Amino acid sequence: MQADADRSSSIAMRWMIAGEWRAHPARIIVAALAITIGVALGFAVHLINASALNEFARAVKTVNGDADLQVHSVTPLGFDERLYPRIARLAGIADASPVVELSANAGEASLTLLGIDALRAGHVTPSLIGRRAGTNTAEGAFDADAVFLSEAALAAAGKHVGDSIELSAAGRQAGFTIAGALPAAAEDQRIAVMDIAAAQWRFGRLGRLQRIDLRLAEGSDEALLRQSITAILPPDAEISSQETETRRTDSLSRAYRVNLEMLALMALLTGAFLAYSAQALSVARRRPQFALLRVLGMRRHAVLAQVLAEGAIVGGIGAVIGLGLGLALAAAALHFFGGDLGAGYFSGTRPELVFAPGAAIIFLTLGIIAALVGSALPAREAAQAKPAVALKHAGEAVGSSPARGAVIALLLLLAGAASAALPAVGGLPLFGYVSVALLLAGGIAAMPLLARILLAPLQRFAFAVPAHLASKHLWGAPSQAAIALCGIVASTSLMIAMAVMISSFRASVDDWLVQVLPADLYLRVESDDGSALAPELQRNLAAIPGIAAISFRKITPLRLSPEQTPIAWMAEDIDRANPAKSLPLIGTSLPIPQGATPVWVSEPAVWLYGYRPGDWIRLPIATAQSGAAKRVFVAGVWRDYGRQQGTIAMDEADYTRLTGDSLRTDAAIRLASGATDATVMEAVRATLPTALAERAMLASSRDIRALSLRIFDRSFAVTYLLEAIAILVGLAGVAATFSAQTLARAKEFGMLRHIGVLRRQIVAMIAVEGALLGAVGVVAGIGLGLAISQVLIGVINPQSFHWTMQTRLPLTLFAAVSFALIAAAAGTALVAGRRALSADAVRAVREDW
Repeated sequence: MQADADRSSSIAMRWMIAGEWRAHPARIIVAALAITIGVALGFAVHLINASALNEFARAVKTVNGDADLQVHSVTPLGFDERLYPRIARLAGIADASPVVELSANAGEASLTLLGIDALRAGHVTPSLIGRRAGTNTAEGAFDADAVFLSEAALAAAGKHVGDSIELSAAGRQAGFTIAGALPAAAEDQRIAVMDIAAAQWRFGRLGRLQRIDLRLAEGSDEALLRQSITAILPPDAEISSQETETRRTDSLSRAYRVNLEMLALMALLTGAFLAYSAQALSVARRRPQFALLRVLGMRRHAVLAQVLAEGAIVGGIGAVIGLGLGLALAAAALHFFGGDLGAGYFSGTRPELVFAPGAAIIFLTLGIIAALVGSALPAREAAQAKPAVALKHAGEAVGSSPARGAVIALLLLLAGAASAALPAVGGLPLFGYVSVALLLAGGIAAMPLLARILLAPLQRFAFAVPAHLASKHLWGAPSQAAIALCGIVASTSLMIAMAVMISSFRASVDDWLVQVLPADLYLRVESDDGSALAPELQRNLAAIPGIAAISFRKITPLRLSPEQTPIAWMAEDIDRANPAKSLPLIGTSLPIPQGATPVWVSEPAVWLYGYRPGDWIRLPIATAQSGAAKRVFVAGVWRDYGRQQGTIAMDEADYTRLTGDSLRTDAAIRLASGATDATVMEAVRATLPTALAERAMLASSRDIRALSLRIFDRSFAVTYLLEAIAILVGLAGVAATFSAQTLARAKEFGMLRHIGVLRRQIVAMIAVEGALLGAVGVVAGIGLGLAISQVLIGVINPQSFHWTMQTRLPLTLFAAVSFALIAAAAGTALVAGRRALSADAVRAVREDW
């Protein structure tokens, strides 16, 4: 008997699901579409990230060769080459290959120049050995004038094997003959390889190495060998590997990638609310059907399972379509835009699409979970409804009291606030995202009470019939209003939060640019190793007529941790008595102890390395005097939005004294009275050598500021797109909700027609209801969005990118969004509700006869 009853229940479930979907396909399509968009965006962003990182890993492997371990210099200045024989003699080292690694240019094309010992590299990194054209040998590898280029480097320089080529690096320029190619180089990797002795001699690096590639002996203990190597390393060298190099870049871009994926998944979160809206309306409309089945013997768990099954099917369909769409979006993005995610982390690359089966399963699961979460409350309500009460109410919603929802909302909001106070996990603001989700859920849960509170003042006034009826209906059925507002409040609050964060960030960057660009003109020569303007050239530039003052700067990457991207070590003219003239300080600079070398660290350096004003830290550089690491004093903290990896600023005189390096890459120029930008720019370009002039960027502070803001806007272009998609999904939810509610209220409209309310008045009532819902949604969305924006500004942004900013409210945007959403909600409600008015007034109420 029980088996027959269960089989009958299963048949009834399938019949009800199919019947509901046939009767109201639009509502199901909207819910599935929201899941599809969320899964597609999240999966596409993940695939783009994974493909870009995979391409970078290939590039690292090409440059590093096949070495098991590397000893790498912590700055481009390199370390003493006498370390090489000491490393090579250690037990457990099978072979060691010394390498000079320089950032070079061939005209406007940038590339990595490697100087190797072909005999040693043949045993350790054979992939770096060049091949002479037409042969399979490394003939000519020891020729001081020979260089081997990868296919990508040849294409970028516009050269062929056998051509002559001018390479500039480390402030010097030299001519070579392209002897052959590098067949093992990655497709997009620009590499030039030459003899190590020639590289040291031609580019002024005698006695210096940038790295030593190591091949370990079979059976050697890598951990013990690392300890032995570390014991003899000077301060300006460290142990690294391909894995650590990959992790360095991963650590730099990880926060941006994770934030972008989380932002994409916000559309999936909005989809969960739309699934809730669709299921809640479906359950309310079918309450008599569920009640009848309960009377006929269906158990509570069967009703619960049916509603959850509906949600799972919708989520599964949406997720599967989303995976396909996400794959197509990722392929298109990589084809047209490469691996650049908008922030410049992977600019210039064209990685191949890498499909991730594990990620596909995860996003498929997330889509189903989102739909199940949205269906959980309606399923519980359907299962717990008493059959007699449900039959009596004939399909009308029996919502919970606003007070009960307010308690749940308060608990969620408090939990969200508590989560925002928790620290980052693994360098990621995971609890910040949890806080956003809890605040969003709490705000949605508070909507019935909020709708009643906001609509209560209107009950004191008498309006025209349409407005009066609309106000009374929404005030009397706040749960129905909350269901209609789920999607729009979720999407609006997220859009407002992101808009406030972006507006605050942009305004802070604009203010910062004004502080850090006080000069009239700025000169920058593109050089990754920071070695372009030699002292003689600096003097020639300072002597140009029309230049009243010129100061030079150099930024050198400094490796402080094997797991972190190199910090920027900046040398510029800093007044010890008043460093605020050069640096936008946060707080005040501390008095400098007698004889101390002061440095000023940026905000990210505080977050990443724990530096604080008053600390004494050791820079891992071997000074010319002692060969030991230099102890410096942290005099203050300054704001730097240009370098996420952190910056240590030092007066250029101290930098030159410590390193002996007098090369510079940047110059800030103040014009003399009467001089013009164009005249001085032309004179500067004429003074620069041809090789440098081709890579020189010369612009006014005004132009640099405008360019920087354009780059900022481009970086957030994807964010703007995701916001627009979220709003459209929310409006689609309003349309589906109003369509369902107006169909369920057909008898109400029929009764109004019987008592004399005109059809146009009912149309106006629906429009007013939409406008009122839009207004409530705007108030709730802006209020909730402001709360979430503080989590973004005060928690997620500092924990992700280690920057702080002042809140700036885009009031004009608030006004535009408010007007647009109210108008859109009214129009959407009107269009969606017109279908219910087509029924005859008599037929609409015939059930009551």
